[in-house]
Amino acid sequence: MAAAASACGGAGCGQQCSSASASGGAEEDAPTERMGRLSISAATACGKCDGGGVAVFVAGGVGMCVECFQAHLFGKFKLAVTSNAMVRPTDAVLLAFSGGPASRVALQFIHEMQSKAIQSWETSNSQALPAFGVGVAFVNESVLSARLQHETEMVIEDIKSIVSSLSPGDKKVHVAPLEDVFSSESGVKAARLKEVVGMIDDETGRDDFVRCLRMLSLQKIALENGYTKIMMGTCASGIACHVLSATVKGQGYSLPADVQYVDTRWEVPVVLPLHDCLAQELNLLCELDRQVFLKTQQLLDRPCSGINSLVASFVSRLREENPSREHTILRTAQKLKPFSFNKFSANGYHDFLPSRLRPKFQNVDTNESTFSEILCLICGSPFSESELQNLESTKHKDQKRTDGYTAHCCQSCRFQILPAATDMYEHFFSLLPKPWTEKVDTASASHSSLRDQIADYLLDKDDDEN
Repeated sequence: MAAAASACGGAGCGQQCSSASASGGAEEDAPTERMGRLSISAATACGKCDGGGVAVFVAGGVGMCVECFQAHLFGKFKLAVTSNAMVRPTDAVLLAFSGGPASRVALQFIHEMQSKAIQSWETSNSQALPAFGVGVAFVNESVLSARLQHETEMVIEDIKSIVSSLSPGDKKVHVAPLEDVFSSESGVKAARLKEVVGMIDDETGRDDFVRCLRMLSLQKIALENGYTKIMMGTCASGIACHVLSATVKGQGYSLPADVQYVDTRWEVPVVLPLHDCLAQELNLLCELDRQVFLKTQQLLDRPCSGINSLVASFVSRLREENPSREHTILRTAQKLKPFSFNKFSANGYHDFLPSRLRPKFQNVDTNESTFSEILCLICGSPFSESELQNLESTKHKDQKRTDGYTAHCCQSCRFQILPAATDMYEHFFSLLPKPWTEKVDTASASHSSLRDQIADYLLDKDDDEN
């Protein structure tokens, strides 16, 4: 049996993914000595439970059976959830489901945690702590692809079938077309989405813009349906790719915000419980345990030749030479100082943490009780010092509305997403989803109101010179 090794940064397995050869001599049955060379062999017993059967060779050539391998990955997932207080008993968690191996594993693992919570609640005498809820969201981006309508419908039915097979715990499936983030009539929404994406000249910019719309769509689903957390299937391999691509794009200042376990800059916080799992491990688990994980879907896979795709190919080659590179990249990025929104406030969370973690959790935000970062209008990246200075200088000038929108975009978005011709800015901003532009309008109105209130106390320029 051959196991696929993902070359796509954890988003899913496509034709780019390589697989171990099923033919050859005795050398192919030998344990793999390097961490990322995950392979399958029936010749060696499990190194953890001493059981027989198929063994998965991971770090240092250690062999594990399917059950131990699944328990190994579930342990990473659970540790990330509990150590960072990602899920409280009172939470309703919305899992972003793309159909790839990462989101499929995340769905299975959060289901297992929910099942245990339900069982504990049912057997508890006091029933003081309820079991958290789980919902699944699928953002349908088929309007931007050449797939036929019936293919998309078949994939959505498969997703619903996968979710409905997981019990106990009712899990609602939310299918949202990407164009729903625009406030227009149904047919106009799709045309508006295609038009605004078509105005972006840079291919990397288009890819990043669609990703930002996807996050906006998930936030919309969560807010409309009462979810308190959004869980993503982003894994260590995907984060490693993002670290390099963000560096290339000049997003070094905001990079620490994207590589943490928790991100509360959004109205509905985002958590990454697969933060420490490699894409290869997740792909292999789906290959091994078909009875549990059924099949995955690759509806969202789209060919791309931008920076993101090139970096994914580069990281894939690094993995072939030294499989520990992905963890090395991730650990290096995590040494950067995180932002205040990369952790939950101790208030309301410490009661759900293990006692050994409570002191550390409560100390991290002693002097950071409020979130005051200025975020990019499009991508949500925090502003650097130079971007803040540019924004402040714009506020004190007589300006058009488009100037205010432009000033609220980070340098990376201005370079890669905004149209090259400045005379197209007004039309471009008019097409953007209202939740983005309304925030800037509200901030501008508040600033103008404050200036009007203190206008009588301000010195005119001529008076200041005298």
